[in-house]
Amino acid sequence: MNISEYDYILPENLIAQMPADKRENSKMLVLDRASQSIEHKHFYDIVDYIDDNSILVLNNTKVLPARLYGTKETGAKIEVFLLEAKSGEGKNCWSALIKPSKRVKPNTIISISSELKVRPIKRLEDDGEWLVELIYEGELFDILHKIGNIPLPPYIERKLTNEELRQFDKERYQTVYAKDEGSVAAPTAGLHFTNEILDKLRAKGVEIVYITLNVGLGTFRPVKCENILDHKMHSETFEITQKASDAINNAKKDGKKIIAVGTTTVRTLETCYQKFGCIKACHDTSELFIYPPYEFKVVDNLITNFHLPKSTLLMLVSAIAGKDFIFTAYNEAIKNNYRFFSYGDCMYIKG
Repeated sequence: MNISEYDYILPENLIAQMPADKRENSKMLVLDRASQSIEHKHFYDIVDYIDDNSILVLNNTKVLPARLYGTKETGAKIEVFLLEAKSGEGKNCWSALIKPSKRVKPNTIISISSELKVRPIKRLEDDGEWLVELIYEGELFDILHKIGNIPLPPYIERKLTNEELRQFDKERYQTVYAKDEGSVAAPTAGLHFTNEILDKLRAKGVEIVYITLNVGLGTFRPVKCENILDHKMHSETFEITQKASDAINNAKKDGKKIIAVGTTTVRTLETCYQKFGCIKACHDTSELFIYPPYEFKVVDNLITNFHLPKSTLLMLVSAIAGKDFIFTAYNEAIKNNYRFFSYGDCMYIKG
């Protein structure tokens, strides 16, 4: 299974730099697996496609403003991107990406603000990744919300001095139902939902439940192995409450369709089923790599954005819709000027 099978050419102008004027105004490509047909819609039309014979599962993780800009004692500018707390490594230790990594040595003090300093401890295996100690007093998340930046993907260009855009991203790069802080990237399929759309679905009798998977950087990194079977997924933590597990298990028993919002939700549910044979209330980790052919045990339909070439996310959607159908849909989206990636348009895979 060669990685070149999951490559495609995307015109640069179709990489969304800003979201739609309103969340629900994003375009939506509807893929019907049964008829192999494609429809062009907008996200607000999603209400017409989901009925009370379905249960909608969303990831309520919240993006942490984890991108920090500081200086060394020499005055050199350094970027620190916090990835994950490492409680087993010592107090206030995190894994982080540091740029430029070559300018930093262990025990260098990077001053972010008067409230926060970062001390690199040692390099980790991945390029540019370090184990660091955060030096601060008070509540870390309070400090990050004051001085941190939302970690937008590198293909979204933002001027750091533009405070208006900085505040805009803090609002639009979160789902309206974001609750549990801990992700370094948004579960982007959920960015299209509004409270009004959720209310309309509830009014139709659609049950809505929430799980939490804290999105890590590894999810979005391209696969570098020639043979995709050699790729190893990064571990991501997830949590499923008793309320959510009961609702999903009951829906499966009643023959309702399980509609996942986003690939992170898919990986959470399928990981849980693989481990326990049902959806169990738990706090666990996922390293599940989904690619064709994969037999889905839980998820029936999927709402998802358009994904990067050679990414594990593109392989996952190829597994649920069929690789040929996905690439036909992507070509159709490109031909019709759909906007791609995190701030872009979406698709609904059904049938």
